[in-house]
Amino acid sequence: MKSLPNILTLSRVLIIPALVAVFYLVDGDMSYWLTFTIFALAGITDFFDGYLARTYGSTSKLGQFMDPVADKLMIGATIIMLVAFERVTGVHIIAVMIILLREIMVSGLREFLAELSVSIPVTKLAKWKTTFQMVALGALLIGHAAPNWLPAYEIGIYSLWLAAILTIYTGYDYLKAGLKHMN
Repeated sequence: MKSLPNILTLSRVLIIPALVAVFYLVDGDMSYWLTFTIFALAGITDFFDGYLARTYGSTSKLGQFMDPVADKLMIGATIIMLVAFERVTGVHIIAVMIILLREIMVSGLREFLAELSVSIPVTKLAKWKTTFQMVALGALLIGHAAPNWLPAYEIGIYSLWLAAILTIYTGYDYLKAGLKHMN
């Protein structure tokens, strides 16, 4: 049971090529729904690896390193696919750029601070940011394949912008906390 959180985290990294392959190789609405299903399964493993690690006290250095990396790889790959296939276009590309740039900045900041033996805990607001990112990306993966009663694309775009706004705020918080250790 102790290694299960690490296995779940690594499975999220290993599932990314399947997500990309299905996105590119399967045609029509089936592509939309299969990529959403893979993305949702990855999100579920993200929840359970953290839950199991906390519940059973089985946190590890590998898990602490790989969990945020797995999240960023999944988010980055999904955003790139959505932009490449023009499911996110125009002014909405600003929102995805904000998200990507913040993820890179926070990763670099965490790496720098780790060398100083300083960790920055994840805030509740950052967890909300991640939730809105996941909702946005999941809804955009479904896109126009959703039934008429489900405005998936619109939910995705609104959630994307909300995630981008929270991204700016939480990114600033992390940077402010990190700057204290740079002087």
